[in-house]
Amino acid sequence: MNFPPSPRADIDPIFRLRTRRLMLGVVAVFFLIAVRLWVLQILEGERFTDLSKNNRIRIKTIPGIRGMIFDQQGRLLVDSRPSFDLLFVPEDAKKPRETLTYLAGLLKVPKQKFLAELGRNSRRRPFREVTLKQDIDWRSVVLVETHEMDLPGVSLRIRPRRNYLSQSVTAHLLGYLGEIGPVQLKTLRDEGYKMGDEIGQFGLEKTWEEYLRGRNGGQQIEVDAQGRKIRIIDQRKDIPGHSIFLTIDQELQGSAYQALKGKAGAVVILDAQTSAIRALVSTPSFNPNAFARGITTAEWNRLIRDKAKPLHNKAIQGVYPPGSIFKIVLAFAALEEKVVGPESTIPCHGSLDVGGRVFRDWKAAGHGEVNLHKALVESCDVYFYQIGQQLGVDRIARYARMLGLGKKTGVALEGEKAGLIPDSRWKKRRFGEPWYPGETPSVAIGQGYVSVTPVQIANLMAAIANKGTLNQPWFVRKIESLDGRLIREYGPEKIGTLAIQKKTLSVLNRALRDVVHSDEGTGIKAQSSLIQIAGKTGTAQVAAMLGAVVKSEDLPYSVRDHAWFVGYAPVGRPEIVVVVLLEHGGHGSDAAPVAKALIEKYWALKGQQVRPTYEAAKVG
Repeated sequence: MNFPPSPRADIDPIFRLRTRRLMLGVVAVFFLIAVRLWVLQILEGERFTDLSKNNRIRIKTIPGIRGMIFDQQGRLLVDSRPSFDLLFVPEDAKKPRETLTYLAGLLKVPKQKFLAELGRNSRRRPFREVTLKQDIDWRSVVLVETHEMDLPGVSLRIRPRRNYLSQSVTAHLLGYLGEIGPVQLKTLRDEGYKMGDEIGQFGLEKTWEEYLRGRNGGQQIEVDAQGRKIRIIDQRKDIPGHSIFLTIDQELQGSAYQALKGKAGAVVILDAQTSAIRALVSTPSFNPNAFARGITTAEWNRLIRDKAKPLHNKAIQGVYPPGSIFKIVLAFAALEEKVVGPESTIPCHGSLDVGGRVFRDWKAAGHGEVNLHKALVESCDVYFYQIGQQLGVDRIARYARMLGLGKKTGVALEGEKAGLIPDSRWKKRRFGEPWYPGETPSVAIGQGYVSVTPVQIANLMAAIANKGTLNQPWFVRKIESLDGRLIREYGPEKIGTLAIQKKTLSVLNRALRDVVHSDEGTGIKAQSSLIQIAGKTGTAQVAAMLGAVVKSEDLPYSVRDHAWFVGYAPVGRPEIVVVVLLEHGGHGSDAAPVAKALIEKYWALKGQQVRPTYEAAKVG
């Protein structure tokens, strides 16, 4: 039986081979597609989903407004103003570099500046904003808004910017803000801070950061392909920080600053009864608004290289020999230890020989027979050399520390210095040597190793003025929420009581009054026709005496004497203590008129009242 031939027998073997290869190729292509789909959907699905959401849905942070700061009378010292930051999302622009080049030309900014900022943020997460420039001017805002369609990926963010109304006048007290650093962020991340946030870096802004800081809000928004907002999906409201009310008087603070303008030095004004700070000034100063808008490298370098140290708060960080101010401590110790009586006298012939070393008096001819009252009024060095020898350095140190010297006062400002009150144990520990009697006369007149801060001297004088209570200096009166609800209230805090006899206080107060009101008093330039002032001058040597005929004003500026005056008023019922320090200012009598003017200013301001205002800058 014959069968017809199979159809496959007529197919060319070469054709069959090609067909098989084609089929294998098709299978391979589908296999690769399947693998790729598996990779995209299974292995990397979550990443691409996240990218898609970021492209369509963005999270915008709404910075919380920082709390305001008011003076004692409720006058606004610090608030926040609206500012505009220039942002860029490279993924929203097809040609990011061309977009930035066009933007730079529009704003008349070197394009390298924007391109460099883009390069510095090359490792950021996709669709995260790059801040090209902070706090741009109104002209730039208008140009960006007008050319929105030509600037894909470019946007503006409104944020509150700190505004220090008193500028340099209160800089060392209030401090400034700065962007949080990597070390700070590592410590504070759990408290809600993130890179780019601002935080108090100095002064009150740092110490009271917890209360002043506003809590950020946010918006979840839908955007188009060029990153422009379509609609708000969800939002969380920001929470403003609390307001802080100080014990500082804005006008008195301003007067103290003007009194020191052009000079290097410090002024501290305290309430004599409570040690509440009414003014605290250090000069030269700086403008904290430079930090608020973003300080430039050139500005920062100028500040840190300035030999006058404008960032240094001389009121609490400056350590100086107190000079004759220290004679108050010697008088206190001598009376309490009965080394001398109020009327016992010591001869002064203009110098004293101790172990072959001659210690001179500021008055070459001497003061004659001197009792304690005359010694303080005329600031007789020889008298205090001798009672210093009788007391010894260890007893002197004990009374100085009782008056708050040689340790921090505890004022709530970072960086306060303790100064130094030497004794025999300190010298043995520091130099491995005993204390020699010939070293004590220098200590007795506030020279040698002795160093203090202006705020310590102010607090010492307050303790004398209020009859023996040593309080911690303070300057925050209360904290309130924006709607006026009391959060926390502060008041005087006693840190010690002087074990001092009433008779000793009476002798000291009479002598300090006559320093100003006696014709022979070294502080006669502080005498006022409006109010009775008590006080003490101090001339603190920076370098060893070069000779009896060399005057401080004839020396190079860097080795001229420092000038001190510390006083209180009114005598009998003290309300206010004023300390003036003039770096390389010459004689203590040169600081007295400054203190007089400030005490008179305080008196003129008494009774003025200003109603508090709670109007904050509306941002965003």
